[in-house]
Amino acid sequence: MLKLAVFLCLLFLSLSATTVAQEQQQRSWQEVWYEVMSTDEPDDEAWDDIFEQLEQLAEHPLDINTATPDELQQLPFLSEQQVQDIIDYRLRYGGMHSEGELRMLASLDYEQLQLLPYFITFGEDNEAHKPNKPHWPHKPHHELVATAVLPLYTRKGDENGYLGYRYRHELRYEMSYGSHVMLGLTGSQDAGEPFFANSNKWGYDNYSYYAQLKDLGRIEKLIVGTFKLSAGKGLVMGSSMMMGKLAALQSMGRRPTALRPHTSRSQDTYLQGIAATLRLSRLLTLTPYASYRPLDATLATDGSATTIVTSGYHRTVQEMAKKNNTHATDAGIRAELRMGGLQAGMTMTYTHLDRRLEPRQSQLYRRYQANGQDFTNVSVDYGYTKHALHFSGETATDAYGHIATLNTLSLQPSGQWGIMAIQRFYSYRYQSLRAYAMSAGGHVQNESGLLIGTIWRPVRRLQLQAYADYAYFPWARYLVSQQSEALDLLVASAYETDSWTLKARYRRQWHQRDNDTKTALTDQIDHRVRLSAKYAPHTTAWSLQTQIDLAHCGANEPHKASRGWMVSETATYRHKHWQLWAVAAGFNSDSYSSRLYLYERQLPHQYGFASYSGRGWRIALLARADMGRWQGHVRIGHTHYTDREEIGTGLQTISKPYMTEVGLQLRYRW
Repeated sequence: MLKLAVFLCLLFLSLSATTVAQEQQQRSWQEVWYEVMSTDEPDDEAWDDIFEQLEQLAEHPLDINTATPDELQQLPFLSEQQVQDIIDYRLRYGGMHSEGELRMLASLDYEQLQLLPYFITFGEDNEAHKPNKPHWPHKPHHELVATAVLPLYTRKGDENGYLGYRYRHELRYEMSYGSHVMLGLTGSQDAGEPFFANSNKWGYDNYSYYAQLKDLGRIEKLIVGTFKLSAGKGLVMGSSMMMGKLAALQSMGRRPTALRPHTSRSQDTYLQGIAATLRLSRLLTLTPYASYRPLDATLATDGSATTIVTSGYHRTVQEMAKKNNTHATDAGIRAELRMGGLQAGMTMTYTHLDRRLEPRQSQLYRRYQANGQDFTNVSVDYGYTKHALHFSGETATDAYGHIATLNTLSLQPSGQWGIMAIQRFYSYRYQSLRAYAMSAGGHVQNESGLLIGTIWRPVRRLQLQAYADYAYFPWARYLVSQQSEALDLLVASAYETDSWTLKARYRRQWHQRDNDTKTALTDQIDHRVRLSAKYAPHTTAWSLQTQIDLAHCGANEPHKASRGWMVSETATYRHKHWQLWAVAAGFNSDSYSSRLYLYERQLPHQYGFASYSGRGWRIALLARADMGRWQGHVRIGHTHYTDREEIGTGLQTISKPYMTEVGLQLRYRW
């Protein structure tokens, strides 16, 4: 395998050195997103959700001349001020007609100018294309995507323990009729899950499906099937569309508020039923919804649910026994008023479980976790934008009067400078099954905090970013048996020339946890550094990027300290009808706590981050070919560990120190 990788890299470099593109091929939005949004601490669920949302927007871009403020706010990298500036420019100049006009907006900085063209079009601004006067095409457009991931290794569970075969596969179908009608169906299967067998008699282990209508009179959007809804800051209703702190800084703390179809393989945070956004007047919208969906749960002997399981795995008899053994009924309504720079909203949600949720409260950190069968939450959200100043927030309460609030204040006078503060208070008794918002502890509960961040571009090619986030936890948490604190500091810089992009980032995290005897708290201090240099000449079709990651975790306890490093090289080559992407990395980490993250280009609709600990190396190759209505992807990944004889634990154990997987995807449009 190593000889093959070396041969492919040499072939790749020789092609790159001798071939100049006839015309510069556009990079994928995924590449640009990773470069300019500087993701930190990837969260599988959250980033998978964001990638799926952006994949949909890239395939069905917004007309920037007719998109409503709510539609523009689906783009998570735009701040409130930037959305308002786009609307004001349209009104003043009668619309936009080219990418060059985007540079006329002072609040759009380098990141937004790079990303925005992937998700918008410049349609004509006339009455025939207004949302309330739909323009219907002659025929619908269809898309069928088949994906398979084939592991060239065998896990212990594949031989004895898993109910299905070792391959993962997925089938997607979508039909769109203009921008007003859309239908979709996704069936997905994880490795080890039965297919047309056991409890999966209908084939795939998981299905998501939807029918959507848009911009039809009073109906701004109507979805029947699986959908996601986020409202306000996410304190009572939020999908996982919440990015990391650095990405939040780049959008000045704005969180997308949106109703949209659920199209991914994820089995968490979605609803199933019907929802609609109704335009009651020019200023007022109403979004009612109703949902009934199954959940996975771990059951106690009395039939109550001790935990709601969100992994979505149904590979073993035990995991299959948890599948769909609990059901949730949801209903709610959201009203939103927008008048110039003023925004106000109210959200009411109700959730009923057909089993009582009873966490094991003998564990101190579970004492105030959500429990019961019925959950009611009400919130008000608010916002005001005036020139460069923006204030927004949400305050929520549960049925027992416990409070959660999150508020953002930002100042962005231009694309060269901005400052932001995010304050949050989540009572340790606050309960909500559908909340998903910014937090250091991972839950909308038991936390108070303040984040202050800034972005500064002192000269045209240099950008500096920094934030400080302090969090206080008044009640016990996992591995912490009393009140505790945490502090997260980060500074980052990026310098760009016509061919080079140089980046540096340093992050220091301090938190507390129990000592070995659980009699006192000890400080945990982690340091992480990332350095990268990318060379991408505009006159050629290739680019190279070198990246170095360093980690030093538990620095205050030398006898427990864990260190890690990773060096990676990424190369990309683009031709008129095909692309080739490759990454090679070597890593050395003392333990899981000092693990290193590596971005890897995945097949479309797949999430792209992985973490590595121990010692070894990783290579991955991705090729794409466009053949008219057909598009094909092939991906090969190989990981080799040098510090062990087997990989994984339990049923996931691979009895070799290396693993290889092959991914295939075929897309057909008609």
